[in-house]
Amino acid sequence: MSIITIEELPARLGGGKTLAGLDLGDKTIGVAVSDRGFAFAHPRPVIMRRKFSLDAAVLLALLEKENVGAVVLGLPVNMDGSEGPRAQKSRAFARNMAGVTDLPFVLWDERLSTVAAERTLIEMDFSRRKRAGKIDSAAAAFILQGVLDRLQSLLANSTLPDA
Repeated sequence: MSIITIEELPARLGGGKTLAGLDLGDKTIGVAVSDRGFAFAHPRPVIMRRKFSLDAAVLLALLEKENVGAVVLGLPVNMDGSEGPRAQKSRAFARNMAGVTDLPFVLWDERLSTVAAERTLIEMDFSRRKRAGKIDSAAAAFILQGVLDRLQSLLANSTLPDA
C-alpha cells in the first residue's frame, strides 16, 4: 500500500476496477464506491468502528467485493489549511492499512464534506435520526464524487488498459 496522488490514479484503475471513498469518524467509517465508469459515487452502509484489526477486515472484505482498485480517504484539513489531530488520525489510518493491503490510498481534502452531505440529506427530507445513520456514508460519497469529477479530466488525457 502506498499513498499516491490523484494524478497517479488512472494507472491503477484498469481492468474494471472501481474507486472507494472513506469518511473516517471516531465511531464509524463512511463508505462510498464508484461505478466502473468513474462517474458516480454510491454510498454503502457505514462500518461501525470497534478496533483496527476488525475494522480493517470488514473494510477489506467490502473493498474486495466491490472490486476496488484504490481508496480515497478524506483528510479533515482545518479551514486555514493546517492539519490538526483529526487529520493525523486519518494519516495514521492510511499508514496502518499499509500493513494489511496493497491498495493505494489518495488523501483528499474533505473540508465541509459533512456539512454538504447533511444539507443534501435535509433537502431530501430525512429526519434527524435517519440522517445520523447516513451522514458518514453520504460524506464519503461527497468526498468520492469530488475525486471522480477531478478524475474525469485526468482520464480524458490518459489511456486505461481494459477500461
